[in-house]
Amino acid sequence: MPMADVAPSQAMQRHLVNFISLLRSHDVRVSPAETLDAMDVAATLGYARRERLRDGLAAALAKTPAEEAVFHHCFARFFDRSLADFARTREERSAEGDAVGTDAVSTDAATENHRASVEQLLDEASRDDAALAELLATPLLQQLRNNDSTALNLALAEAAASIDLSQIRMFTQKGQFTRRMLDAMGEEQLRRTLARLEQQDSPALEPLRRYRDILREQVRDYVEQHYLLQAEGQNARFMDDLLSRTRLSNLEQRYLHRVHELVRQMARKLAERHARKRRVYRRGKLDMGRTLRRGIANDGILFHTHWKRVQKTKPQLLAICDVSGSVAAYAKFLLLFLYSLQDVLPKVRSFAFSSHLGEVSDLFAQYPVDKAIELVNWRYGGATDYGRSLQDFARLALEDINSSTTVIVLGDARNNNGDPQLEIMRSIYQRSRRVIWLNPESRRAWGTGDSEMLRYLSTCHFAAECNNLTQLERIVDQLLKLNR
Repeated sequence: MPMADVAPSQAMQRHLVNFISLLRSHDVRVSPAETLDAMDVAATLGYARRERLRDGLAAALAKTPAEEAVFHHCFARFFDRSLADFARTREERSAEGDAVGTDAVSTDAATENHRASVEQLLDEASRDDAALAELLATPLLQQLRNNDSTALNLALAEAAASIDLSQIRMFTQKGQFTRRMLDAMGEEQLRRTLARLEQQDSPALEPLRRYRDILREQVRDYVEQHYLLQAEGQNARFMDDLLSRTRLSNLEQRYLHRVHELVRQMARKLAERHARKRRVYRRGKLDMGRTLRRGIANDGILFHTHWKRVQKTKPQLLAICDVSGSVAAYAKFLLLFLYSLQDVLPKVRSFAFSSHLGEVSDLFAQYPVDKAIELVNWRYGGATDYGRSLQDFARLALEDINSSTTVIVLGDARNNNGDPQLEIMRSIYQRSRRVIWLNPESRRAWGTGDSEMLRYLSTCHFAAECNNLTQLERIVDQLLKLNR
């Protein structure tokens, strides 16, 4: 349905852009091209039918069931007051405002008479007061006097767009944005008139105060609603960023579900970034011997060509995780990360140890990742013995390591003063493509007490402190780049 005037259309476009910004703050990915598509959808469908516009925008902006659920949640809250107002012409809004004003008045005769007397009082006071008459003629006072909620809601939306209310983020900004909205709606003129009438002790003072209080209450409610809507996504992002930078061992139990979802989100992002792209390659090097021999039957004419193809050995990844008490939380999230990246990682074999080591890859094949990790911690948790565990690893997998193998060791290298079995680690280093050691302890603690980390450094291609999700994501990202 076309709009009757340009201003509401422009305001609605700004409103739609703010809505898309809100979706982005709730992790719904919307590209510039999709934003233009949404504008076309809104222009085609119009704003009169809420459900039709909602379904059209959902088709243009939501790409997954999860994003569609977020879209419907945000749409219902963002457009709860203003959508229908934008769809009406100026004449329709005026007519509806009169109807609303009439319906809103109580049928009680005393109340009706009181309202009429208040309006008559204002009209009489304005005859001898040009400034008051000018104030009463403004659209804002007309809307308040007529109880025109439709026009007032539209004015609220236009004022919100003019001051960019979508930028509100913190509760301390509510007062600032409330004042700016009141100024944008023309409340300053009302405030000045009230100050002057108060000095004159005018009988019009109380009715105008009532209208001012109604306006301020509606503006405060409008700002509060938008703060809650905008802050929901921003606070969730802030919390996610805080959790991703917190040491995994310090996370409280109530946040673990959210952290698990963060791991999966990071894994999906890395999977999209490192997914194998289809590319057109040459078929290899021409095999002249086979091609010439095949051409003998055709008097040397090379109808059939043969190519040399190089068979590449698929890489594999061996993850050795210390699941003793001090490191179990870190191992849990590393394994969750690795097994969430099965589509882009090479073949993953997992080993867990504390006092002894065993392969746990079959657990991840039989159970969901979370359940498999619980079984790993239960089966292999205990006191740490790196020497014995490395001997178990050498017996199980040393012969399988070759120049295409990447070995990741996650542990604090604290061996309870036992034999570190450095010769086994050197053998792993010599056989493998790379050895990566992730230590959850601060580098300043490496080599202190019973830590063998400084001795193990000579057997690693790369060693890094890794104790939060941000560090883990960065390291896995680099690992995927190297395995391309």
